[in-house]
Amino acid sequence: MIDVRGLGKRFGRVQAIDDISFGAADGRITALLGPNGAGKSTTLRILATVLKPDAGSARIDGHEIGTEDDAVRRQIGVLPHRPGLYDRLTARENIAYFGALHGMRGERLEHRIDDLVRHFDMSDFAHRRVAGFSQGQRIKVALARALVHDPRNVLLDEPTNGLDVMATRALRESVLALKAEGRCVVFSSHVMQEVASLCEDVIIIGAGRVRFAGTLTELLEVSGKADLEEAFIRLIGPSAA
Repeated sequence: MIDVRGLGKRFGRVQAIDDISFGAADGRITALLGPNGAGKSTTLRILATVLKPDAGSARIDGHEIGTEDDAVRRQIGVLPHRPGLYDRLTARENIAYFGALHGMRGERLEHRIDDLVRHFDMSDFAHRRVAGFSQGQRIKVALARALVHDPRNVLLDEPTNGLDVMATRALRESVLALKAEGRCVVFSSHVMQEVASLCEDVIIIGAGRVRFAGTLTELLEVSGKADLEEAFIRLIGPSAA
């Protein structure tokens, strides 16, 4: 479970986010939406403990970001917009490296990697170096890497960007499986059809502030629109979108 209260972050003269508050529940997929530059990535980086907020607080499974970062990192799996895999390592070695960073060793780590390789259908390329992988293969490795320590909270920053139809479908099935396992999933995307098919809850950020926080059904009711894209534009404004 993720609880965000009054987060603020400034970079020089630019107020990236201002008084951001929302919650993301276990067993649900929460969409984080907003135009480019709205503050989505800054918010996700704070939740991932990469950035420290200037104001406010955020707690993940009861652990405070900024004062309990090691405990927070044990509770989160992060798939960033640019996965940054090590091209000279194999798929298994990339996953194993991150497992070791989380203190996993020996048979426990190897069994966990075996499970992830089967789950994400990576047997054909698990022992190959990552250099030359397709974007879909890279995303599978990056998602397995994010899940190797079995986190209860998963942050996905535009995970389907650049994927073909089949890879996108496979990723969606994986995200739904995370929800079915009772995990808290925060899903950032610009693809409204994707969000509408996956997410129950929606957070819309514009110009660094929360414009809406609630269920998809509530968003459509508040906006008076019949689909998510039109509702999003209604709240954000056509020029920002």
